[in-house]
Amino acid sequence: MKGRLLFYVLIVSIPLFPGLVVRQSIRFTRLTEEVKRIESVQEEWVESNKRLIAGITALSSPERIEAISRNELGLVKKAPEHVLQIRIEGGPGPDG
Repeated sequence: MKGRLLFYVLIVSIPLFPGLVVRQSIRFTRLTEEVKRIESVQEEWVESNKRLIAGITALSSPERIEAISRNELGLVKKAPEHVLQIRIEGGPGPDG
C-alpha cells in the first residue's frame, strides 16, 4: 500500500519539476535584468559624482579665487609686512 501511494505521488510530482524549473528560469531572468538596471543607475551616479568633483576642484582653485578677488571685487593682496597678526594669550587656540 505504501509503495503504491509513493508511486502515485512520484507520478504526480514528475510534471511539477519542469514547471518549477521554468518558474526559476523566469525569476532568474527578471532578477538579472534588475541587477543590470541597478548597475546602470550606479554607473550614472558614479559619472555624475566624477563631474561634480571635477567642478568643485576647478571652482575652488586658488588661481580662480585670486582672479575673481582682483578682477571682480577689486581686492589687492597685501604684502606680508603690511599684515598685522594679533594673538590673545590665554584664549582658545586655533583648534577651538
